[in-house]
Formats: sequence, C-alpha cells, structure tokens
Amino acid sequence: MAKQAGVSIATVSRVMRESADVREATRLRVLAAAAELEYTPSQLGRQLAERRHAANGIVFPDLSGPYYAEVVLGYEAVAAELRRSVLILSTHGRSDAEAAVREMAGRCDGLVILGRTVSDSVVQHLAARGTKLVLVARPPIGSVDSVNAENYASARTLAEHLLSEGVRNLRFVGDPVNSPDVAERWAGVQAAFGRSGSGCTTELVTVDELDEESGAAVAAAALAADDLPDAFVCANDELALGLLGLLRASGVDVPGTVMVTGWDDVMAARYAGLTTVRQPMRELGATAARLLDELIVDQRTEPRHELLQTELVLRSSTSSTSPKEST
Repeated sequence: MAKQAGVSIATVSRVMRESADVREATRLRVLAAAAELEYTPSQLGRQLAERRHAANGIVFPDLSGPYYAEVVLGYEAVAAELRRSVLILSTHGRSDAEAAVREMAGRCDGLVILGRTVSDSVVQHLAARGTKLVLVARPPIGSVDSVNAENYASARTLAEHLLSEGVRNLRFVGDPVNSPDVAERWAGVQAAFGRSGSGCTTELVTVDELDEESGAAVAAAALAADDLPDAFVCANDELALGLLGLLRASGVDVPGTVMVTGWDDVMAARYAGLTTVRQPMRELGATAARLLDELIVDQRTEPRHELLQTELVLRSSTSSTSPKEST
C-alpha cells in the first residue's frame, strides 16, 4: 500500500494510527490507496507495534464467594464492551502471589488489584515502572487510581439502628487486620457504640475466612458457652448466613434473643430476611475497568479516587416489627 500511495511504510503507519503528524493531502492519498486495495489494518499487528496486548488483568483473593464473583462480572462486562480480553489471577493459597502478579503485569496493558492481595511495596514497584493500575476495595497508594465502596458511615448507621432496637452488647465477626473494608466497618460500629454511653459494649471475633462455615462456627461456640450477645454484626453476608442458619436450626429466636446483620446484600440475604448493607459490587468492577481503560489509552494523567455509596437494608433479622425490606 505504501508503494501504491507513493509514501513510506512509516507514513502509512502514522495514517492508520490517525496521527496528527501527517499532511492532509498525504493522508487522503494513503486512505485512497487503502480503499482501492481493500486494506484492513491488523489489530494484532497494531498492538504489537504499540507494545499493547489488548488484555487487562484482575488480581483478587478468591473467586469462591459471591462478592468477588460479582466484582469480576462487573469488570468483565465493561472489558468486553471495550473489546479487551481479561486475565484473572487468584492469590488464595499461593506462596508466590507477589511474583505471579509481577509476571502478569508484563503480559497486560494494565491491572486491577482487588483488596490486600499483594503488599503496598509491590503496588508501588509496579506503578514506578509504569504499569497502569487501579485498586479496588483498598485505600489509595500514592497516585494509583482507586475504587472503593463507602463503609464507615453505613456501619455507624447500622449500629445506630441496633442501638435503637435495644442492643447493648454487640459482637463483630470479621478480620479487620487483613481487609481494609472490614476495618472501616468495625471502626464505624465502634464509633456508634462509643457515643451511646455506658453499658454498651462491642467485642471483636476474628475469623480466618469470611465464609458460611466460619459464621456457623462462631454461632456454635457462642451456644456451647451459653454466651449469646444481643447482636452479631458480620463483616459480610456469607458469615451472617452461616451464623443465622445455625442459630435458627438450634431453635434460637432471631431477632427476639439475638439479632444478626451482614454486609453486601447478596441474593441469599434477601430470602433469609437478613438485615445488611447493600453495596454496588458489580459497579465496583465496572468502574475499575473504565478507569483502567482511561489510563491505557492516555485519556488522562491525573489520578482518580472513586467512592461508591452503600445503603442499609432493614429486614426481619434485626426486628420482628421491621418491614420485609426497607432502606
């Protein structure tokens, strides 16, 4: 085609890439030659020339739970719209997680890193070498983009609801140390109870996994010790559903004897009558995909930090007089 248009191969490349550094007459001559030859640019060739992969990566702790699955689905939906393939890396149980993330970064145009899957130093190293990055459910690190759901204020609102229902001693079930989201929820609960006056207490029950089995184990331990609090506030719905199921199976009156709450508002929570905090799980992934694409195509250079809103959803697990669902 370069011979047909009477120009160099480099000039043809600039025209096909819509570069501004080409005279209008030359551009029209190249386009006319392309039309005459019925030339279609090779997407793969363009990507190789520009050192692009047309693939994004997402790193997350584990795909077994509904929360991570929803976030990944939201991410993949937008990536598909942008005609990008997605490489997925789960770090759960991997001793070489940080090395695997570094290796994946070399095969992608950019990475979304979900939660505390790798250390801050790895994130800083990747950013310093020019990797396009977006963090999800993790506090901002330097100038790296981030997307988070609001946790602290909603947790305070949840705790205030429990106080209004007569709760005076509350047990929070989760892992604040390894999850920034859970740490914010725990802090919000403590803030609400700290302002409520004397006689109101909070206790932290740390679990290794935020799943139904761990929730059931917490309930079983409390029952065995004959030590039920007024309310269990769980870091996510999976914990809450496991805990709620075992309490009900053991004949415990929920919410009469003990109240139970979760976080996320997964589908099962709605059928179980679980009071929870709804967060936009798919939108977290979708927003991250859009931010990453903006970085990849050099649409902007300034960092963005998005905070998506959450909302309290009241159901029967915290009040026998609560409507089936209200926000």
